[in-house]
Amino acid sequence: MNIKKIFIAFLITLFSFSYAVAKDVKITVWAGGTNEADYYRMEAIKMAADILTREMAIQGEEINITVEGKRDFGGWGEFKQAVTLAAEDGSAPNIVVTSHLDIAPWSQAGYIVPVEDYLDMDAWPLNDIYDNLMEIAAYNGIQYGLPQDAESRPFFFWKEYLKGIGYSDSDIDALPSKVASGDYTLANVLEDAKKAVSMGLVEEGYGFYPRVSNGPDYAQFYQSFGGELMDSASGKLLLDKASMQEFYQFFADAVAAGVTKKNHIGTDWGQWYNEVANGKAAFWHGGTWHYARYTGKEGNDDFFGTIQFTLIPAGNDRGRANTITHPLVYLVTNQNDEDLQDIASQLVKIASEPRINSLHAIESAHLGISKQQSNVGLYANDQWAAEATEVLLGSANAQPNHLQYGVFSEAMWAGLESVWTGSKSAADAVNDLESELSSKLGDDLLVR
Repeated sequence: MNIKKIFIAFLITLFSFSYAVAKDVKITVWAGGTNEADYYRMEAIKMAADILTREMAIQGEEINITVEGKRDFGGWGEFKQAVTLAAEDGSAPNIVVTSHLDIAPWSQAGYIVPVEDYLDMDAWPLNDIYDNLMEIAAYNGIQYGLPQDAESRPFFFWKEYLKGIGYSDSDIDALPSKVASGDYTLANVLEDAKKAVSMGLVEEGYGFYPRVSNGPDYAQFYQSFGGELMDSASGKLLLDKASMQEFYQFFADAVAAGVTKKNHIGTDWGQWYNEVANGKAAFWHGGTWHYARYTGKEGNDDFFGTIQFTLIPAGNDRGRANTITHPLVYLVTNQNDEDLQDIASQLVKIASEPRINSLHAIESAHLGISKQQSNVGLYANDQWAAEATEVLLGSANAQPNHLQYGVFSEAMWAGLESVWTGSKSAADAVNDLESELSSKLGDDLLVR
């Protein structure tokens, strides 16, 4: 064989070898608000990569997908700043796990791409995800993300104190349905909290022991009195002055009655967790994920024997029992590379399958995202997941994906804080809130 033929044969062999070598793809995942118990937010993507690799191999396409995860951010502020800066300089991770409230600003800034451009939204497993959760992961009718988990923010009761003020076991068992029907309201909460304090079951200030800082939880109480966060017809944020004033007044009344501390805001979170998990407070509100903290670090080894939970009770006839879910979502970033965006989208789809998502839900005390998770043994056999899903998730709504909602939320909290601490009346606080929001939001605000 002459040199020319040898060289041609070498090139053919080299070409064939190069063609057969698997394509290497690196996918990075950044997860905000993620503690050790939440590691499946990244691990699920690694599991999905293994499945996708095997599926593509069967179809004749060799690909090696390496997934790298990062969760060690200093807090939500640092995480969001890191994502923003990385997106601006072209080094964004392929997938981010973040609040659904980031969809509006990040989609408008061009940081993320719609997953609906790469996925069949009518096919399994996406067609099995709860509709309300899919809506939360969309903006302006476009499906930008997929829900990574779900949670809810219930009202909690310490059973021993309910019995102490006259409730029977059957009364306590019936409480979730009575709250859902509007037969037990926030007026009843205040009445029962007063009894718990006056009878010496709990100390003054511990009848109703709320969350110690701002959060989505407080929008629930606005809804309890008939408030709506956004007008569905116009898409504008909505300030219902009467509902807001009644919401503020409820907390002022709780302080005046001695069931909530005037200086409660800013209480150390560690102290708060320990107190509510071990019976120092009669009633409180929190998150479904608190179950893991109560039964773990705080040592409550009889959660269902000591605690009852319900929706947030209605405040009046115009309001409703409700709960807000604030799910984190998987978002795919704009890489200016259709192949990478397609692979990242396929990974978040696979990670949303019921068995994979159930690993995260049970490990981290979150709720599932799809109906079929009730048929996954790990999920169905977990008492907290099963009961919380049944009692709470079907009634859950969310804060609106609106560019200006952060302004609305912060101003609403500032008004509540001023009433809570006694520096303003509820009426004055709402008038000041209207002035502030009208100035800052302009045409994005509807006042009723």
